[in-house]
Amino acid sequence: MLTIVAFIVALGLLIAVHEYGHYRVAVACGVKVLRFSVGFGKTLYRWQPRKQKNGQTTEFVIGAFPLGGYVKMLDEREGPVAPEERHLAFNTQPLKSRTAIVAAGPIANLLLAVLLYSAVNWYGVEEPKPILASPVPGSVAERAGLRGGEVVEKAGIQGDTAQPVRSFEELRWLLTRGALDGYDVRLQLAGGREAVLPLSTIQSADADAQLFRKVGILGPWTPPVIGEVKGGGAAERAGLRKGDVVVAVGQTQVVDGQQLRELIRGGVKSGETVRETWRVRREGQVVELPVQADVVQDGSTAVGRIGAYVGAPPEFITVRYGPLEGLWKGAVRTSEVSVLTLRMMGRMVIGEASLRNLSGPLTIADYAGKSASLGLTQYLVFLALISVSLGVLNLLPLPVLDGGHLMYYLWEAITGKSVSDAWMERLQRGGVAVLLVMMSIALFNDVTRLFG
Repeated sequence: MLTIVAFIVALGLLIAVHEYGHYRVAVACGVKVLRFSVGFGKTLYRWQPRKQKNGQTTEFVIGAFPLGGYVKMLDEREGPVAPEERHLAFNTQPLKSRTAIVAAGPIANLLLAVLLYSAVNWYGVEEPKPILASPVPGSVAERAGLRGGEVVEKAGIQGDTAQPVRSFEELRWLLTRGALDGYDVRLQLAGGREAVLPLSTIQSADADAQLFRKVGILGPWTPPVIGEVKGGGAAERAGLRKGDVVVAVGQTQVVDGQQLRELIRGGVKSGETVRETWRVRREGQVVELPVQADVVQDGSTAVGRIGAYVGAPPEFITVRYGPLEGLWKGAVRTSEVSVLTLRMMGRMVIGEASLRNLSGPLTIADYAGKSASLGLTQYLVFLALISVSLGVLNLLPLPVLDGGHLMYYLWEAITGKSVSDAWMERLQRGGVAVLLVMMSIALFNDVTRLFG
């Protein structure tokens, strides 16, 4: 139920803001708006405000099918217009007014993202401190000399000025940008050390968990503590208890929870695990226990599992910004996400990124529910991300989208002539075909992720 409610609220808000952008600018430009609808299909609720701007008789509607919305304006191309109202029709407006009305929807979504990111910055959020866990063996981070436990004070794309890092999430976002864009990242560590992560050497077509395994930094530092022990698992059979601190596995000294998880996961040789002696600290004493992990399939890979939660929660810090700094960081994050989204779309078009990165309504609904269950701030971040995606998607030069209409207006501005009806019809059909293909791929990816 939470997933459904969170999904409907997210869609309703983002679509309403998008269409309100079109509506507000249309009214400001003197265009008569006939209907403002959030959703399609059967009308669930309709109303007409008593007080509207002169010339406006807009009907506001909520439809039963929430995947979309529209603003219907007076237009000679869609029906007869009385001579005395011709100056209120959309098609009779100057080019700059039509451009502003069409662009206002995507811009409204981007402005909403700025506001949402800023609200999170002002409210504050609990995030892990930027203390690095042990790197994945053979990863970029390990080759760069990182061993785990390092505190990152500043970081930046190679060639740019390093900026202070307040939380692990800030660092994760920087690493994501660097890995996907092919830029090296420079870390300034506590104690005056520096490390350069050559992320430009990573070849990855997907923004997934495997990408971060190649980077080698999967999470913040956590103590190597055994948590809840499941009945019947390898941990229970070996005598491990909740609260045990693992000191060593065989001859390998354990420094954090990430390293311990990797040792367990990678302990499968030729389809079997090896029994090893674990040294654990329990109630002030060191105890030795023989542990043999169980073999389970993680996709196509056989990995080790002990049937217990490994690692304690990381150390957290409250990240909060003042009014101006929070607003600025909200604008910067919106810009960065927009640029990264465009680059990923471009890479998918030319085949450098996998089409599996496309997500549809099922994945969005799933993430909506998960983010809402984590709290208000996580849900607001989710809304901001989807709002950016909606704004950027609508600016793509596809004829059925706002970006397609802006493309028509660019042609009109250059040539002095509008696109002919014949060409408009051809382009519309092509745009619909492309959009249907994208939606089909996204839906297939949704089903594969959730049920595959």
